[in-house]
Amino acid sequence: MNRTAPAAALLLLATQAAALELPRGAYRAAESAEALGSYVMPTGAWREGGPPAAVLEGRVEMTAWQVPTTATTLQLLAPLRAQLEKDGYDILFECATEACGGFDFRYGLRLLPEPEMHVNLADFRYLAARRAGEAGDEGIALVVSRTAERGYVHAVHVDPAAGETMLPAPPPPTGTDIGAPELPPDAVAGTPAIPGAVDSPAGQLAAQLDTAGRAVLADLTFETGSSRLSAGPFASLAELAAYLAANPGRRITLVGHTDASGALEPNVALSRARARAVRERLIAEHGADPAQVAADGVGFLMPLASNLTEEGRAANRRVEAVVTSTE
Repeated sequence: MNRTAPAAALLLLATQAAALELPRGAYRAAESAEALGSYVMPTGAWREGGPPAAVLEGRVEMTAWQVPTTATTLQLLAPLRAQLEKDGYDILFECATEACGGFDFRYGLRLLPEPEMHVNLADFRYLAARRAGEAGDEGIALVVSRTAERGYVHAVHVDPAAGETMLPAPPPPTGTDIGAPELPPDAVAGTPAIPGAVDSPAGQLAAQLDTAGRAVLADLTFETGSSRLSAGPFASLAELAAYLAANPGRRITLVGHTDASGALEPNVALSRARARAVRERLIAEHGADPAQVAADGVGFLMPLASNLTEEGRAANRRVEAVVTSTE
């Protein structure tokens, strides 16, 4: 099978309320459903204060698929768009990466978490579609992204006419095309085992950034409850500075993350402050080009592990380097 032509061989994967045809070998990595809920579906690019959006109500189903492929995000999305149009949906909005609003747009989306759904900030596409029904507007929002060897498809389906029967648990992957990602032996329980989502071993940061587009700077430490970066030295910053110097066309964003202790707003502020502290150290002590490095934070919105355990909370407190441009 030609992995670069996802429309060539299709396998029907469906929820109770909506069906999507994906490349052979795709499997449902995660799903959730609300019998009665609401979903804010962006219908335009990010602008100051957020994107324009439609609020849809009804049964809200979220599904994440993974598929081994080298197809581009456009090749993954195009057959899904065609199917929606055939099924009577109107395409309200479609965008790619920076045209969507980049970092701000992506982190404004409500998605199933890592590692089941991974969004490469340097390469993702979004599509919003809607069709009229007797009970109200039915909507679908798709996010497609990829790493070097794996595609990710996330679908949100809102059906105002659906009943209140909850989805069954997702079946395990079957066949020989693909298996679920395996945790490395030393991984923290609940920590994703996809490239870039686990601690990047010394000397492998560049490989993580090139293959996954992101890497955790695992050796960084901060003073308790503070944005002050400890004295170091930190091997990850030296490696990151060398990577940027060797790739002058690359741009990265340092993204701060916290655990779920406390309210969102102060956690977002703390995560941003820590990311900015790392940026300052990277520039001042390691000579990184300021034009190649941005900094932001998302608080506890993107956990790597469960916040119900101390080990999980520790894994969630981190700063990641995310490739945002490869020009």
